[in-house]
Amino acid sequence: MTIRVIGMGEDGPSGLLPLYKDWINNSERLAGGKRQLAYFPDYQGEKVVLERGLKQTIDSWGEESKETIVLASGDPLFFGIGAYLAKKRKDVSIHPALSSIQLAFARINESWQDAAFISVHGRKMDGLAQKVSGKKKVCLLTDEHNNPARIARYLLYFGMSEYKMCIGEQLGTKKEHVQWLSLEEAAGYQADSLNVVILKAEKPQTKPSIGIPDDMFIQRKPDKGLITKQEVRVLSLSALNVQKNSTVWDIGTCTGSVAIEAAHLCEQGQVYAIEKNEQDIAYAKENAARLRSDIHFYHGKAPDYLEEWPAPDAVFIGGTGGDMEELLLLCVKKLNPGGRIVLNAATIETLSTAKHLLHQLGCEVDITMTQLARSKPILHMTRFEGLNPVYIVTARPKERKT
Repeated sequence: MTIRVIGMGEDGPSGLLPLYKDWINNSERLAGGKRQLAYFPDYQGEKVVLERGLKQTIDSWGEESKETIVLASGDPLFFGIGAYLAKKRKDVSIHPALSSIQLAFARINESWQDAAFISVHGRKMDGLAQKVSGKKKVCLLTDEHNNPARIARYLLYFGMSEYKMCIGEQLGTKKEHVQWLSLEEAAGYQADSLNVVILKAEKPQTKPSIGIPDDMFIQRKPDKGLITKQEVRVLSLSALNVQKNSTVWDIGTCTGSVAIEAAHLCEQGQVYAIEKNEQDIAYAKENAARLRSDIHFYHGKAPDYLEEWPAPDAVFIGGTGGDMEELLLLCVKKLNPGGRIVLNAATIETLSTAKHLLHQLGCEVDITMTQLARSKPILHMTRFEGLNPVYIVTARPKERKT
C-alpha cells in the first residue's frame, strides 16, 4: 500500500496540481478532516474521516494494498498528520502545499526563519506566557476556542502590551483579510475561524535570567522574608535539574519565587504550585502575572490536590506543614523515572527527619548546607550580614529492579 499525504490550501482542490488530482481520482481510499473531504462529494472510493482515535484508524489499515490519499492542511509536516504517519509507516510520501503560515508572512513582507512557532490548535494555552515572553516574533496556530481575541486577552493579563497582533483570515481565498491590531483592539475582535496569528514586538521585554532579585517579588508584611532567598533558589533549581519540557511541583510556594523561575526554565513543560496561606497564594499569583509565568496555583495544604496533578520530573518542597512522611511517600511514588526531589530545611530536626524518611523510601540523598552573607553599606565602608543557614536536600529514587 502507498499512502500519499497531500497538503491543501484554503482554496481547496483548485490549488492542487493536476498530478495530485489524478492521484486522488485513481485512489481507493480518501482520508482527512470533514472539511477536506467535503471538497470531494463525488469521490467513488472509501472515505475515512480522521478525527479522534487516529492511531486505531491508521493501525486498522495494516499492510493491505489499497492506494490511500490522506488530505491535510498546508504543510502536513508542520504540526500536521504527516509527521505522525512518517514515523508510523515506511510507505508514506509527503506532498506539501503553501501553508497558511507562509502566506501570512508573505502578506506582511516578513521573514519567518527567525520566528517562534506555537500551536494552540486543539491544545490548552497553559504556559503560553513564558513561551512568548522575550521573543521578537511569534506565530500562533489557533482554533475556534483559542481564537485571536482570547489570545489577546491572555497576553494582556501578563502585561505583554509591547506586542502587536497580525491576524490573517481565510488566507489564499477570495475572502482573504490581513490586518495589524493592538492587543487591546484584538481582544474584542471576532475573527474568522480560519486564521493565523503573528505577534511582533519591536522591543521585546528581556526575559528574566535565573536568580531573580528577592525585591522583585511582592511578599507578605510584616513577615517579610518568607521567600526562598535568591542564592538558595539558584542552588535549589540547579539541584532540581529542570529541563525545557519538565513537569515541576512546588510545594509550599509562598511568594511563588521557585515556581516562577522554574516556569521560565521549563517553558515547554508545566508548573504546579500549592500554598496553605491565602494571602501568600494571592501574592504568588500577582508575582507570576508580573513576571510572565503561567502556573497552576492551588490554595490548600499538601498533600491535598497532589494526587490529581500530572506526574512530576522535579519536586521542590519549601514547606511541609508537618505532614512530611505522607508528603514524601506520595512524591516518591509519583515521581517520573530520573526525577528529583529537592527539600529546603532550616532546622537540623527537619533535616534529620527528611534524610531518614527519604532513605527509608529508597532514595539516594545529597545534602548541601548554605552559609551565605550579603554586603551592607556602613558609612563609607562595607560589611556583611549573614543569612540564615539552609540545608538543601536532594533526593533521587534508586532504580527499581524488575
